[in-house]
Amino acid sequence: MEPCAVVSCHVEQPLDDRCWARFAALQGRRPGGFRIAALMRPPDAGEGQERWVTRAREAAVRGPLGHHAHFVSADHARPPSPGPEHAERVRRESAWLREQGLEPQFFCGGGWYIDEEIALALSDAAYVDCTGTSFRPDYLEPGAPRLEVAEPAWLSLDGNRRLLELPATHSLGMAARAALDPAPLPPVVHVYFHDTELLSSARRWALDLALRALARRRAPSDLERLAREAAASAPTESFRKAASAP
Repeated sequence: MEPCAVVSCHVEQPLDDRCWARFAALQGRRPGGFRIAALMRPPDAGEGQERWVTRAREAAVRGPLGHHAHFVSADHARPPSPGPEHAERVRRESAWLREQGLEPQFFCGGGWYIDEEIALALSDAAYVDCTGTSFRPDYLEPGAPRLEVAEPAWLSLDGNRRLLELPATHSLGMAARAALDPAPLPPVVHVYFHDTELLSSARRWALDLALRALARRRAPSDLERLAREAAASAPTESFRKAASAP
């Protein structure tokens, strides 16, 4: 893989008109030349499915499309405990997305949550996962299940199955600080942010600045292109080992 940078957004409020307008405008503008991936939370009970599907189709024209699961509710991403119901939710939502004629290629678990049953569900759905991170998110409690992966990798699973992982390396804040820091960047940079952050003019400005600065240090790419390159050359490591990171 050549050094590059990619950008994804966890679209958690796709039916909020203000959030969506900000995100759609950003995706269309492509700061720094980045095709921004939309990792979208499917509609919960009572949310407008038809409008959601329309917006997902719009996002898929502007950039890569993915599935972002909230395991408890629309406003509660990370489950309090493991359980088979989380993988079942992923399977159910994935099937619904395809019934709508959508073809999401990517996945990110809400609150950075993933377990091996979810990973197997992702492999079955032919998803590329983006739940891993190269750093420990500050808000996670010690011992909280998480997936730590330093660079794109194939994760080996039970039954001779595997899952391609494209880990996040920088939050919006980390990317903004990196824009002003001459310290070396990893070969593959994956910046993520949330659609709700775009409601802040300061954070919109910081993201725009960070992406334009990043484009001068890493060739702008997108999740689709990175997935193709990583599939051919990424190393393999154990999912269980990556999921046991402190």
